[in-house]
Amino acid sequence: MSAVPPLASRPRSPLRRLAAPFVAPPVFDFWARRLHPTWTWERPLARVVGRAPAADGAVTLTLQPNRHWTGARPGQHVNLGVEIDGVRTTRSYSLDAPVGVDGRLTVTVKRVDGGRVSGHLLERARRGDVFDIGPGFGDLVLPESPQGAWLLLAAGSGITPLMALVRQLAGQGMPVPVTLLYWARHRAQACFADELRALAARHAGFDVRFVLTGEAPASADEAGGRIDAALLEALVPGLAQRRVYACGPGGFVATAQSLLDGQVPLLRSEAFTPTPRPPVDDTGIVSVHLARSGRDLQLPRGDNLLAALEAEGLKPRSGCRMGICNTCACGKPAGSTRDLRTGAVVDEPSAALKLCVSSAVTDLVLDL
Repeated sequence: MSAVPPLASRPRSPLRRLAAPFVAPPVFDFWARRLHPTWTWERPLARVVGRAPAADGAVTLTLQPNRHWTGARPGQHVNLGVEIDGVRTTRSYSLDAPVGVDGRLTVTVKRVDGGRVSGHLLERARRGDVFDIGPGFGDLVLPESPQGAWLLLAAGSGITPLMALVRQLAGQGMPVPVTLLYWARHRAQACFADELRALAARHAGFDVRFVLTGEAPASADEAGGRIDAALLEALVPGLAQRRVYACGPGGFVATAQSLLDGQVPLLRSEAFTPTPRPPVDDTGIVSVHLARSGRDLQLPRGDNLLAALEAEGLKPRSGCRMGICNTCACGKPAGSTRDLRTGAVVDEPSAALKLCVSSAVTDLVLDL
């Protein structure tokens, strides 16, 4: 497993401990950042130190975090706080490689239709830009000593955390057999294609197949079609013995789960969009009381709570917007909510309601 950056775990110096009660971090940061853009008292920041095209509509950014960043493991995500036209917006991005010995990390950003942050990063992010950066989160990580044969299923942006795992294993000499199936609409949209082919040529235990849904296969390592049982059986020898990680849009991940759950020794997955679910008749209006601020709101029943609160002019803390990072979690002392990923209704009070994947079923009280 890759180590976190060496500076991340460095303890506070005795001088810093003595000075801490007398220092206002925002004031310190204001003056320190005039000497260096990432010098802060305790706030994790990362500076863009490299930029390279990754595929059509995708760019890879190399970031140098300051000493306050606590690191991330291959396969995890980080929240990046990006300032756009004076407004700071947070989005989650996956590391596409293990953190370097110099502490640098890389993220590959694909354009999202209507995506304010992805569009900004693709078109305007440059060397020297500074972002807020959060700690790594997510469970799509490898065990300390991987065993058996592995199958990685990636679709669209789902390639980025799985690419980090491939690079991690390649750095260890590819100690276990790995097959990567990578779905893309067109081959020009496939990130890391040249590197993946080079790794397959270098390591006998690594096999990659590019599965295209928008054009015909044109080489031996390409296939066509959407994920289904017949395609998996045709492309993956010994499927029933594989340990499987899957990452991609919600519908893709849901299909992988339905095909493989209970059929393989291990199945772990992450979706970067909500899984489609049957429509629910959650019409009407509910009253939502915000306990900390004392505000009372009328919100549409069934709407994503995070989006509904933002539409009212509030700015709750948020990050991944897909129920993984817990940045938007808040207390819910009373009321019923629906988990938008599963459709399940939750009546019990909660100390950590994920606003981004919840909707109101009844009147609510939220700790906001």
